[in-house]
Amino acid sequence: MSHRTPRGLLAAATLTVAFSTLAAPALAAPAAPQGRIFMVNPVQSSGDQALTDGKDAASAIPEAAYASAALRNLDSSGGLTGKWAYVRSDTGASAKVADAGTYTRHDDQFEQVMAYFWVNEAQEYLQSLGFGSELRGANDRAQPVRINQWGADNSFFTDKKAEIRFGKGGVDDAEDAEVIVHEYGHAVHNAQVPGFGTSEEAGSIGEAFGDYLAVAVGDHADAKYGWPRKADLACVADWDSTSYTSSAPHCLRRVDTDKTYADKVGEVHADGEIWSRALFDIRGALGARTADRIIVNAQFDFAPDTSFSAAAQATIATAEKMYGAKAASTVRAAFAARGIPGV
Repeated sequence: MSHRTPRGLLAAATLTVAFSTLAAPALAAPAAPQGRIFMVNPVQSSGDQALTDGKDAASAIPEAAYASAALRNLDSSGGLTGKWAYVRSDTGASAKVADAGTYTRHDDQFEQVMAYFWVNEAQEYLQSLGFGSELRGANDRAQPVRINQWGADNSFFTDKKAEIRFGKGGVDDAEDAEVIVHEYGHAVHNAQVPGFGTSEEAGSIGEAFGDYLAVAVGDHADAKYGWPRKADLACVADWDSTSYTSSAPHCLRRVDTDKTYADKVGEVHADGEIWSRALFDIRGALGARTADRIIVNAQFDFAPDTSFSAAAQATIATAEKMYGAKAASTVRAAFAARGIPGV
């Protein structure tokens, strides 16, 4: 026998379900997996200039040098593959997201986690400046990286495959966030201007921007996460360089030297310190956000073989377009102080 519900009861029941649906709390988005990383690098976070590699020994670095940080933008593969970065290949076993919070520097997987976190962090920083939304995207793609597959103490970006390769030897390069972000800077330049760096001065600008971006992203992360910084901000790759510098402070290069255009020697890393000082001065005068929006946006207008003079003029013009004559005058003064012709 069929059972019929009276219409009034049915309406009341429907109303009750509707109210209960409205009252149900929204489900929170799942938390991002955590990875164990260095807070930029152990020299910066500790201020200890006596730290050494110790043949990759975990005991060579204090526990306080590590932080637990969210590995954002990952896909569902369970590996280090995401929206802005992915580890294409590595030595030994691939890192697992489920274990990313347990690795130490003695594990090859630690460098994989470092590379994923810091490449993602660098692109997130560019996104926060408006690149990819208000402004044109700057390497807003999944950046492939290879870890410890270059059997020398060197790292590089290759435009043939648009990938970054991190080397090993001494301090493995992907243990230092500033080395990671420096190489990412080359990827950004190449995405903005394919084939960038075909002249010595363009190559110098590329090295300078890599150093500057490394400092900028590390500084931003320190403030964002509340990490300590007990070493000089202008010293690049304080940890990696302990393996090949004899005296403290250990720096791969600096972004605050007194070099001018008259000091050019025809070597891109050395001459890059002229350009990076100008960028660092622009940052000091205009503030990080304004400076970095100008600096990165100007690079879209660089030629692959640009000169210091042409690149400076493009940066001045970008400053004026974005922020007016006063900002342009400040940028011009920074380049003029480096003796760059034509400004």
